[in-house]
Amino acid sequence: MLGNFLIGLREGLEASLVVVILIAYLVKSGRRHLLPRVWAGVATAVAISLAFGALLTFGPQGLTFEAQEALGGTLSLVAVGFVTWMVFWMGRHARALSGELRGAVDRAAEAGRASLAVVALLAVGREGLETALFLWSATQSATGSGTSGSQVGPLLAALGGILVAVAMGWAFYRGVLRINLSRFFTWTGAFLIVVAAGVAAYGVHDLQEAGVLPGLNDLLFDVSAAIPPDSWYGTLLKGVLNFSPATTKLEGLVWVVYIVPTMTLFLRAARHRNAPGAPPAARSTAPAPSPAVH
Repeated sequence: MLGNFLIGLREGLEASLVVVILIAYLVKSGRRHLLPRVWAGVATAVAISLAFGALLTFGPQGLTFEAQEALGGTLSLVAVGFVTWMVFWMGRHARALSGELRGAVDRAAEAGRASLAVVALLAVGREGLETALFLWSATQSATGSGTSGSQVGPLLAALGGILVAVAMGWAFYRGVLRINLSRFFTWTGAFLIVVAAGVAAYGVHDLQEAGVLPGLNDLLFDVSAAIPPDSWYGTLLKGVLNFSPATTKLEGLVWVVYIVPTMTLFLRAARHRNAPGAPPAARSTAPAPSPAVH
């Protein structure tokens, strides 16, 4: 639940910042009459993301066990790819995001009635689809094939994180909250990389169970006696870090091959952006945008 809460918080905050920038720019530029178009795009993006999440949850139920495991493993690896790209992209473009969105708003306002709604739909929808896919993968890996009841807690935690992110977005807009976004995205990005490594390993395990990959019974270690999967600490390690007491050699290899270079590159890039001598364009130490429009 903690892992899903932080995923929902980070991804929700990114989407909230996008909406805050769009709304604040329209208000400050005297184009309040265009706000309904933005809200229409945001509502459509939310609806599409919810529909995508429902499809992931209920769509595979009619498939065979092997087909479900193959689909789940493949989607888990796709989710890892998306979240890795998102973490690095946000680190590079956080400073320029406001300017890029304002330029898109100006072009869309001149292009046609539906163009601004499309800008909001694409900006928020991208975050929503990534969030739905990664939350589904993280929940599946934390609860196993699980029942719908076992997945309620993680999903409620993710919803709680999203609601907190929406509240933070409102506070940014009103100018009552400022945080160091650079530090926030660095810490949460590092956490997501750890979670993604566990999701990647679990995705490989799914593919092994489906018979797509070999080595299902070739274990790297089995500490189930010391860390029972149904114990509170086993559940905690599974839910937060996707740790499996019985890990195959291929799972362990994928975990190491993913997390070592990815974390190294991410921390090196973050250190470079925040270095005192770094050029302003490469640094992202500015506080959260607080338009303070009343």
